[in-house]
Amino acid sequence: MPRQPTIVGNPVLLVIDIQCSAFMDVKAGIPVMDSYKSRMEKALGVIAAARDLDIPTVYIQEIHRRDMVDYGRELDGTEGVHCLAGEPGTPLPAHITGQRPQDYFIPKRRYSAFFGTDLEILLKGLKAETLIMIGGLTDVCVHYSFVDGHQHDYHCRVASDCVGGSSDAAHDASLNAMEYLQTGAVLASEDIIAAMKSHMAKAA
Repeated sequence: MPRQPTIVGNPVLLVIDIQCSAFMDVKAGIPVMDSYKSRMEKALGVIAAARDLDIPTVYIQEIHRRDMVDYGRELDGTEGVHCLAGEPGTPLPAHITGQRPQDYFIPKRRYSAFFGTDLEILLKGLKAETLIMIGGLTDVCVHYSFVDGHQHDYHCRVASDCVGGSSDAAHDASLNAMEYLQTGAVLASEDIIAAMKSHMAKAA
């Protein structure tokens, strides 16, 4: 197969789990790489570019009920209790991301943004073909959402400097795994923004 363009058809930006905790010094229950916070701050530039270009933006929020009934096997590994409803790190920080009422919102109980949510219905309504992903964790929620997007036949793209993993090694391994599935999927944010601008200018 020839390498696909960076943007194919209608793009949609998925802001995966950029929650208040992303900008806190302590991440309750989840280990993160040292550069995690700065990566989330850089992701704000991709959000701003999508807004300026009228590219639909979908904010994904992992959130769990206070009685912990919906964690399932999520606490069997390294992660402790996290994204619990009512905790200060769980809400989406609209005051930082600039999230607007006209943007889209998907809550989730599992890692993948597709699992048990109406994301697929929303993407069909938006006639999406390319999913641009930013947020965290690279090796968990971003990776699993990428794989599900891939299996739903979307062109998936990841801004490598706007996602953060549980460790540097896990982050790098997951980016390599995503690139393995779709050649050209992993790009620097400036390249993705440039591709967004070029594509939307041609579509205008």
